[in-house]
Amino acid sequence: MCGVVGLLIRDRSLEPSLGALLVPMIEALADRGPDSSGIGVYSDARTGSFAPAPAREAGTTGLRLSLGSDGVVDWPALCVALGERFGRGLSVRCLPRGALLEMSRDGAALAADFVAQRWPEVRVLSRGRSLTVIKDTGRPEETCATHGLRQWTGYLGIAHTRMATESAVTLLHSHPFVPDDDLCVVHNGSFSNYATVRRQLTAQGAVFESDNDSEVAARLLAARLTLGDDLAEATRWVMEELDGFFTLVITTGAAMSVVRDPFACKPAVVAETSCYVAVASEYRALAHLPDIADAKVFEPRPEEVYTWKR
Repeated sequence: MCGVVGLLIRDRSLEPSLGALLVPMIEALADRGPDSSGIGVYSDARTGSFAPAPAREAGTTGLRLSLGSDGVVDWPALCVALGERFGRGLSVRCLPRGALLEMSRDGAALAADFVAQRWPEVRVLSRGRSLTVIKDTGRPEETCATHGLRQWTGYLGIAHTRMATESAVTLLHSHPFVPDDDLCVVHNGSFSNYATVRRQLTAQGAVFESDNDSEVAARLLAARLTLGDDLAEATRWVMEELDGFFTLVITTGAAMSVVRDPFACKPAVVAETSCYVAVASEYRALAHLPDIADAKVFEPRPEEVYTWKR
């Protein structure tokens, strides 16, 4: 009984309001997932608007890393150490339970290695040219307030409120899972054969960071995209390989998809206008959106992959 959320902005005048629109969607689904939550926000490098935006320094080229941890971390000290080590090639901003980095691709790999050696309890939650991710345990409303999500800007948001059923309540078990650059997956439901598919993917070289069944779907999706599938084709492969009841919301740097299981056991509703496309587990998460009365509102049909591009 988790909650899933996606919001793709079509009208650029709404980009400054992305966080303000996204937070009520998340809070409306808080009781579906009071254990933990995660939010991914996409914003253009051209505006430097990934929020809270670090001051840009000369030499940064826009690859972003989001850091987090289940342990107690002195984040200001970590940020200072990164600044001293990588200098003007790095933009860094501390969050209450994490940090956001922006630098060149080669520099990002060096920074990730540096953090792993000095702070092994810290993990890279996401990487990409457009994506920032925060995750936290506890009530979703508290996570939104702690990180000032209402002030965040961007063109695409994805979120998840989790009620754990098959794995631990930790930051690393929280959604969204980010198996590749700018690729996010959130899931409501469960997969029955995920252990078998996980073993197959591990044999092919996939590395898992949790024992969550949802991460298996994310890694399988990434594997198919690497083989050359487009987003719709890769999503169909996930449906072919994994058995269970599910609603999946998937985002990339330029698109959002949603799909439900063959029996449509897990709820989902879509609202589409010329200004945005929004998806959520329940309509009440959409009720505050602008011009919702004039939106095309529908439930996604079973097994049909719906994809919207920016």
